Amino acid sequence: MNFIDTHTHLYHKDFDRDRTDMLARCREQNVWPLLMPNVDHTSIDGMLEVESRNPGCIAMMGLHPCSVDKDFQRELYGVEEWLAKRKFIAVGEIGTDLYWDKTFWEQQKEAFTIQVNWAKQYGIPVVIHSRDSIDETIALVESLQDGKLTGVFHCFTGTAAQAQKIAALNFYMGIGGVATFKKSGLDVVIPEIPLDRIVLETDSPYLAPVPHRGKRNESCYIPLIAGKVAELKKITTEVLAEATTANAKKLFNLP
Repeated sequence: MNFIDTHTHLYHKDFDRDRTDMLARCREQNVWPLLMPNVDHTSIDGMLEVESRNPGCIAMMGLHPCSVDKDFQRELYGVEEWLAKRKFIAVGEIGTDLYWDKTFWEQQKEAFTIQVNWAKQYGIPVVIHSRDSIDETIALVESLQDGKLTGVFHCFTGTAAQAQKIAALNFYMGIGGVATFKKSGLDVVIPEIPLDRIVLETDSPYLAPVPHRGKRNESCYIPLIAGKVAELKKITTEVLAEATTANAKKLFNLP
């Protein structure tokens, strides 16, 4: 079995002391390649260094909604320059967030729209963050969908009805460690998500699956997530691995 972690912050400082060992564990668990979303200008250098040192660790470029403030245009200039400079597999991590702060909601929507249009321009998908704002973000995507747009709703924890809307928009859902949490509610939602619309992710170092919940997450825990998703969908882990790997390759145009 081969797995792809479609969302991992490998460049995070939490991995600085043992990144090489952690990546070795990923290979042992057949979790490869590993896809890295950007956050803002402070994460770019570290992300690109990890990419350059580790073939199979692949970068995206985008501005995270929690980094959007009154000066977000300055951040977007940097994203725009990088997208023009070299190829990236996706524009991400972009989106909206109403969990931490609602102050810059209008700016978040504007930054999202600008970056979605860049994704269309370069013919690459978007990776969407939508914490406490999934309905609002679905509505934004609906308004921007012209047949040229695809991507993934990262860390999907929504309802079956929301999943249906996302699938109808030609988008995927990223399922991670939350699927293993007893009270996540995903036990009744995941069986309703079409298998051809699921990709796996960790969001490491965050949201570690059971039995590692509360500790640092790692990409090598993807098989734990896969096992739970397969159980909920009443299929084998092998079938789940094959389908989600094919989905990720298709979405991100991976070899």
